[in-house]
Amino acid sequence: MRFRHPDGTTVHLAYCTNVHAAEDLAGVVDQLREYAEPVRRRLHRDRLGIGLWLARDAARALTADPAALRSLRGELDRRGLEVVTLNGFPYRGFGDQHVKYRVYRPDWTEPERLEHTTDLARLLTALLPDDAVEGTVSTLPLAWRTGFTAERRRTALDALGALAGRLDALEELTGRSIRVGIEPEPGCTVETTDDAVAALTGPGAPPPHRVGVCVDTCHLATQFEDPEGALAALSAAHVPVVKCQLSAALHAECPDEEGTLEALSAFAEPRFLHQTRAGTDAGVLAVDDLGEALRPGALPPGVPWRSHFHMPLHAPPPAPLSSTLDVLRSALGRLVGGPVPLTRHLEVETYTWQALPEGQRPRTRAQLADGIAAELDAAREMLIDLGLKELP
Repeated sequence: MRFRHPDGTTVHLAYCTNVHAAEDLAGVVDQLREYAEPVRRRLHRDRLGIGLWLARDAARALTADPAALRSLRGELDRRGLEVVTLNGFPYRGFGDQHVKYRVYRPDWTEPERLEHTTDLARLLTALLPDDAVEGTVSTLPLAWRTGFTAERRRTALDALGALAGRLDALEELTGRSIRVGIEPEPGCTVETTDDAVAALTGPGAPPPHRVGVCVDTCHLATQFEDPEGALAALSAAHVPVVKCQLSAALHAECPDEEGTLEALSAFAEPRFLHQTRAGTDAGVLAVDDLGEALRPGALPPGVPWRSHFHMPLHAPPPAPLSSTLDVLRSALGRLVGGPVPLTRHLEVETYTWQALPEGQRPRTRAQLADGIAAELDAAREMLIDLGLKELP
């Protein structure tokens, strides 16, 4: 979906296909037919943007076989789909029954991460629509924090610098510019926008014309960051917002009220890591997973809690819980509601549909397509309210 900003800029809105989590190329093609095209039809649009997730095996197959890449591009065109952004965070196994900490490997200290991201950038130059000259790839925020030494930090930043050089060469070869955004996430070595500024402006930082930030509004909210202040800090430091993932965190205003912890426990599940934070006057207190937060004494119950659980944008959880949709709205206003857009690529990223409590998760493919379409419709209304005009 494309929108015209009042300054004339085209802003792209997509949904991320990591919700389907296909590991191989055949699965990627199947999800276009089974989900992406039906979502487009539900929205009554001739064209729908998808933020494609290509697991390592799928990316390798496309890199090794130019005919397969041309075929995928043809599938996109035939189904009315377009790709301007890739989600390069998960490497493989995102559809496994137990993901948790494994999603952070390989990290930016390991050569596999640089090679995979380089492959994604090359593939994106071939997948971009004919009238697009810019693509984006989101990636993990260097590494998970445990054991991340100063030496490992230098290695990770050197790898991002090497990536920037490859992206420069790629633009010279293809005429298309690919930028990469590290995605601050709770528990990682870069978990806040301040951490991102330090990594991307300090010694050894990669050039900002190639590497910036992917702002995930669920992560922003989970860390209790003020979106206005966080995005202003990025602008002041000249750190570009390469893309924004539109997402909402799980919120409990009063965990000590009757029924709230029981309601939260329904979201503690074995597949994904749900980093949980408590917002106190003295700062943010942290645990790595929601199940840990529910243990007595792990977090103070008399202050608000937020958990890294991507809630559907159009469907907040039942009371006494809620979602951080207000943080998303505030961030979006700052990013595309001003005189010029601070980013041109927006991606709805709710990958947790099948991790929702039993009564809230979709039971069929059609119900999942309905939900994704409803999320995109909610995001569309937000953009229209900010003065953007939807394009055919």
